[in-house]
This record gives sequence, C-alpha cells and structure tokens, in this order.
Amino acid sequence: MELKGKLAIVTGVSKGIGLETVKILLNAGMVVAGWGRTNNSIEDENYHFFKTDVADWDNVQASSKATREKLGKASVLVNNAGFGVQGLIHEMDVNDWKAMFDVNVHGLFYCTKLAVPDMIAMEEGHIVNISSIAGTNGVETMSGYVGTKHAVTGIGHSIFKELRNHGIKVTTIYPGSTNTHFFDKIAFANANEHMMRPEDIAQTVLGALQTHPNYHVVDVEVRPLKPKG
Repeated sequence: MELKGKLAIVTGVSKGIGLETVKILLNAGMVVAGWGRTNNSIEDENYHFFKTDVADWDNVQASSKATREKLGKASVLVNNAGFGVQGLIHEMDVNDWKAMFDVNVHGLFYCTKLAVPDMIAMEEGHIVNISSIAGTNGVETMSGYVGTKHAVTGIGHSIFKELRNHGIKVTTIYPGSTNTHFFDKIAFANANEHMMRPEDIAQTVLGALQTHPNYHVVDVEVRPLKPKG
C-alpha cells in the first residue's frame, strides 16, 4: 500500500510498541490517529490523539466518529492495546480476567468493527493485530492472557478470509519477549536489553503495510536471536 497522506488508527499509543508504531508511520508520511487512555509526548502536525478506552464500546464509537469527522476514513488500523495479568487459574481475580478479555479481545473487535466499513467502501485497507507468541502456545501462570491472544489468532485468521475479496489485508504479529513495560508486573521475567526493541516490532508493522497489493502477510512470528545475551 502507498502510505503517504493516508490515515492510520493506532491503539495503545502511550508507550512501547504503540508509541514506536506511531513514530514510524509518521515518518512514512501517514496521518495518525492515536487512541489510548493516555497520550504520549509526540508533537507532529500529522498526529492527533483521541482519548479512548478500547474496552468501552460507547467510547470507541465516539472516538471513531470524532476521528472520521476530523481526519476522514482510515486505511490502516493497528490493534496494539493490550495487557496481561499473571496468576494461577484457581487464584486469578475474576475482574482481572474479565479486564484482559475486555481490552485484548473485545477492544480489538470494537475497533475492527468500526474501521472495516470504510475500508470496504475504499476497497483498500490493512488491519494489523499485535498479538504475542502467547497466541501460539501455552504459558504457565498466564492462562488468561494466553487465552486472549489465542482469540486474537482465531479472529485474525477468520476475518482475513472475510475481507480479502474487498482488498483488505489482515496481519497478525506474534512478538516474543520485547523490552517494554509489559514485564513490570510479571514475576518470571524482567525487561532487559536482550529482549527485542519495540521499534523493531514497529518496523515489522511498516514492512507488512508496504507490501504489493496482491501480497498478503498473514502471520509474522518474531523473537530475539539471543534472549539470554
């Protein structure tokens, strides 16, 4: 897709992969609508922040309407917002479990549901879902988070088949350990320099977007080469 001048919506833009994705899409000449509960420090005439809780259907509808009225139709949606809570299945707090599904799964659905009609009308679009290698296997003490990311895998694989004939691509990216704040409350790992950089995940997003119209990157699994240094 030719990206210059087109609109991208990116969720979860305050830090980490979302922040770096905003930066790299701006550098590629896109207009970016950042959706998140918290903004970042980017100051760019082509960056527009819309305070959004993706877990709240009414809030997402309001942000979608405001974005469309101010910036037009989005050609790209990057579903990045997400979080994980660690815990054994029998000790997991019910509210934490529900919150993960509300953000990681329902939020992705809400944003995608509202973006797709405009992409169908334009006969062009690209949805990128930031999943995790937790979307491909089990992880002890992370069953809730893993469950949400397996859901993202299934949704992505299903909707690319629904949307491909409308000229819309759906790509799911499965990062391994990445140096972000995700690990702040995870007991078995700490963010460190041997993990992947969030800007490299953002570069992977850009690479998928820049492909030929008839070239569809469906799944991308990325891992650190030397996770222990």
